[in-house]
Amino acid sequence: MSALIRLTDVGKRYAGAAALQSTNLSIERGKTTVLIGPSGCGKSTLLRLIIRLIQPDSGSIQFDGEAITAENIDTLRRRIGYVIQEGGLFPHLTARANVVLMARHVGKSHEEVHTRLLEMCELARFSNNLLPRYPAELSGGQRQRVSLMRALMLSPELLLLDEPLGALDPLVRASLQKDLKEIFARLQQTVLFVTHDLAEAIYFGDEIVLMNEGRIVQKGSVTELREKPADPFVSEFINAQRGLASL
Repeated sequence: MSALIRLTDVGKRYAGAAALQSTNLSIERGKTTVLIGPSGCGKSTLLRLIIRLIQPDSGSIQFDGEAITAENIDTLRRRIGYVIQEGGLFPHLTARANVVLMARHVGKSHEEVHTRLLEMCELARFSNNLLPRYPAELSGGQRQRVSLMRALMLSPELLLLDEPLGALDPLVRASLQKDLKEIFARLQQTVLFVTHDLAEAIYFGDEIVLMNEGRIVQKGSVTELREKPADPFVSEFINAQRGLASL
């Protein structure tokens, strides 16, 4: 299966310090790839480089065989959905206006937008009655559903999720995890998912990519990471989350 995203020798530095060391990574179509590791290890930096919120200092990133550049990123972003922790919704816009923002921007008709909005509500289990509400009038879980609907509105080929469930309480988080996994399977979505939680990585990941200090330490299944650690850090990271010892 060909890669949708391919990073080749991609690096990023801030004030002389490496946020991401020279990195090679392929994201396969139709799979959920999970980036995991401690805070500051480069996970979010990698996502921001792909969507070009920041520019790499070295290397290249390809999307569907095409190099991502400053010239084509606006067009490519229409093919990428992006969800961050706590949703990143515009507080002065209603849930409806947040969801349809990009569809309106690219010139979709009123009928197309309305039909797609109803589809998104059904997919994300979000009540139509909540669409007129502003983000401050929604719960944390509801805001994340709106953010997901917005990210999926243009049927993106790639979905980037940057710790989207990290700020939610355990019950809401568990419910959203279940719904998200069903959505990914239903859409056969290509997903790059950032988390610091190993249980979440195991739940979602077709492939787990463990990072530390700006580099990829090991990638594979949790069984491979646990039974064939490529580095002492791999065992240290897994053992630190002792609740998963029986998995």
